Amino acid sequence: MNDPCAAAYVRSVAIQPGLAASVTILVENHDTAAAIGSGDVPVLATPRVVALAEQATCEAVAGSLGTGQTTVGSEVQLTHISPTPIGAKVTAEVVLESVEGRRLCFRVTVNDPRGLIAAGYITRVLVDRDRFLEKVEG
Repeated sequence: MNDPCAAAYVRSVAIQPGLAASVTILVENHDTAAAIGSGDVPVLATPRVVALAEQATCEAVAGSLGTGQTTVGSEVQLTHISPTPIGAKVTAEVVLESVEGRRLCFRVTVNDPRGLIAAGYITRVLVDRDRFLEKVEG
C-alpha cells in the first residue's frame, strides 16, 4: 500500500494473516435503522452491520494480542447491498488478509439466510491500551 501515513505503522507485530472469526446475531428491533436513527425502516441498520463486522475483527485477533495490547478501528470500507428483516440470523465473517506494521487489514463478508448482505474491508491498528488512553485523556 502506498500510504504517506504508513510510517506510523512500521513496527512489526506477531499477529499473522489468516486469523479468522465469525459473529452471529438474530436481528431484533433495537438493531434496525428506525431504532438506531440511520433511517426509518424496520430492517437491519448499516451501522449495526459495521458494528457486527468490527466485533468479528476483534474476536479474530483476541487470542494473539500481547499483554496490554488492543486494536482500534481505523478504516471501514463496507457495502451494504441487501436488507435483512427483524428475526433473521446474520453472520459476519472476517479474515485477516494482511499485516502492515501495526495495521491489520480484514476482508469482511456478512450473510443472512438469503445470502450475501454486505462485503468489504476493515482496518484496525494495534496499540498499547494504556498509551492510547493517555493520549485520549490529554
